[in-house]
Amino acid sequence: MRTPLKFKDTNRSQFYSTVRKRVDAYFHDRALSPHANGAMWAKASFFLVGYALLYCLIMSNQFALWPMLGMAIVLGMFAAFIGFNVSHDGLHGAFSSHSWVNRLLGNSFYLLGANPYIWKITHNVVHHTYTNIPGHDEDIDLAPGLVRLDPQEELRPWHRYQQWYTFPLYALASLSWVFRKDYVKFFKSQIGHHDNSCHPRSEYIKLFVSKATYYFFFLVLPFLVLDLAWWQILIGFVLMHLAEGLVLGLVFQLAHAVEGTDFPLPNEQGDIQNAWAIHQMHTTANFAPRSAMAAFLCGGLNRQIEHHLFPKVCHIHYPAITNIVKETAHEFGLPYLENESFGSALSSHFRLLQKLGRQGEVAPVQVPVPALTRTNHAPKRILSS
Repeated sequence: MRTPLKFKDTNRSQFYSTVRKRVDAYFHDRALSPHANGAMWAKASFFLVGYALLYCLIMSNQFALWPMLGMAIVLGMFAAFIGFNVSHDGLHGAFSSHSWVNRLLGNSFYLLGANPYIWKITHNVVHHTYTNIPGHDEDIDLAPGLVRLDPQEELRPWHRYQQWYTFPLYALASLSWVFRKDYVKFFKSQIGHHDNSCHPRSEYIKLFVSKATYYFFFLVLPFLVLDLAWWQILIGFVLMHLAEGLVLGLVFQLAHAVEGTDFPLPNEQGDIQNAWAIHQMHTTANFAPRSAMAAFLCGGLNRQIEHHLFPKVCHIHYPAITNIVKETAHEFGLPYLENESFGSALSSHFRLLQKLGRQGEVAPVQVPVPALTRTNHAPKRILSS
């Protein structure tokens, strides 16, 4: 059992109470709900209907091999976009004020071949609490032994080249999720700091029934319906998941594994040297914040700072509250990390992988607790494109 972690309850937490009051006032003064609006419902419908249409077109058996392969690749990308834009908000309880609506939309995660129950544990509970803390946040435990995102991990000779081979590995993320990851996480006794040894009996049933259903619709039924050889169906399935995995892997990594983000270590007493909200500001970064395309496709994951501070606010509102968060961070002298474009974030991730693959270039960070100050000057850790 790992030493329990505690976040410092310092007066720096005034930052969070201040920014929360300002965001609450934004919604109250405009009589707006923090949940989904018409634009959000339209976007969710676009991805869900598009996913169903692509699947039906493939299963119609009316197209030649190459068009079907192209549709399979796009279907994989749509699955990732559903994860970003529908499942993610639903599982955080951000889509609606009605829990059954959030539960229903969160279950769209099954369309990715993934399990929403275990995701809520690994993501909502563990990752959002212990962001970038080595040994606790398993999101930085990408491929143990192969990819070194944890500065505490033993440096191995092949890590020197990880900036080159990690990106192709991201494409395998979805296949791993469908066939391995959910099972491993479900039956793991502890995930990070979270006791994972006891699950409701219904979740065992859901895990195996949902996986079997997914395998049937994407492997068995195509074999029964389509005029294709088994190996052609398998190639289509793999290409679909390579596209899905690449999109998922890239977007998730650009929020916490770029230059400027910290990997804080607890002290010997198990204390993290900042309040929780301050910790999020040191370990999280935005990318392409002014890109309408990124906002539409990534489901607000390009604005991870706002998401980590306000996970129960629907991502459709993140652009509107960004200035509130940024200005409040500046007042308190806190970092507000962002890469101006998707490309600059990719480059930053590449450089971080390169540094983490070399001995002594990146060390674990214990972020000090600075004195409570307010300033009108922006911190120097805003990342440029």
